[in-house]
Amino acid sequence: MLAFDSMVHVTYGVPRIAKGWELPEETMPESTVHGAQARLLESIFVQWAKGKDVLVGRNLAVRWSEPMPKVGVDPDVSVFAPSPPLEEVPGGGRDLRSVRTWLPGHAAPRLAIEIVSTTKPRKDYRLAPEKYAASGTKELWIFDPLLAGPAIGGGPYVLQVWRRQPGGFVREHAGDGSVFSEALGAWAVVMEDSACAETGAPRVLRVAAHEDGNAPWPTEGEAERAAKDAAIATTEAERIAKEAEREARAAAEERVRELEALLARRSE
Repeated sequence: MLAFDSMVHVTYGVPRIAKGWELPEETMPESTVHGAQARLLESIFVQWAKGKDVLVGRNLAVRWSEPMPKVGVDPDVSVFAPSPPLEEVPGGGRDLRSVRTWLPGHAAPRLAIEIVSTTKPRKDYRLAPEKYAASGTKELWIFDPLLAGPAIGGGPYVLQVWRRQPGGFVREHAGDGSVFSEALGAWAVVMEDSACAETGAPRVLRVAAHEDGNAPWPTEGEAERAAKDAAIATTEAERIAKEAEREARAAAEERVRELEALLARRSE
């Protein structure tokens, strides 16, 4: 048996477009674990993006070849900063059907996330990095919550992080644990056990301010509950303060009455 006591990096080029890179016309079905994890990350990023020039996408197509506009990727979750311009639609309103990087204001994602499918795991492991490299994406996370990926190349890996560097699109992490995201300025954290009830998988991917998972970025629902709890706590603190003020005033008034009575008795 061969002993692997070191790692080497293999770098190769990929074409800007290739046969089979066209996006399918139909919507691909997703499992419950896949859908729950995507919704969780989408909600976290939507909450984080409030008040910022950021667009969070869910299966939003990214296309980068004007001559072949069907070539593209549709990340499970994506973050665009700055946000591409929305378009006027008939009947009023604004919408965005796809990001086309040859248009003004359109650029590849700052961050794209693929959640490995149990039905086509090789696509996420082998094809996704090449397509995202060609697209101009700054950072790619490939999360495999069920370890459904292939064993080739040392896999499967819980989390892979690919990042655009001067030398190309480089895989900087493949394994367990937390990884600092340059795209977010925060940590991608793999949590296990009790934290996973929200997706039904043995592990879940979240974002936190610290490597150990402390100060996690909240979802929209978590932020709303925290705001309500804070409002309730503030109201209760104000009630307690007013009650203490009333009691202090009543005690002071009682003391004044006692002193007045004492003075009255002494003057008799």
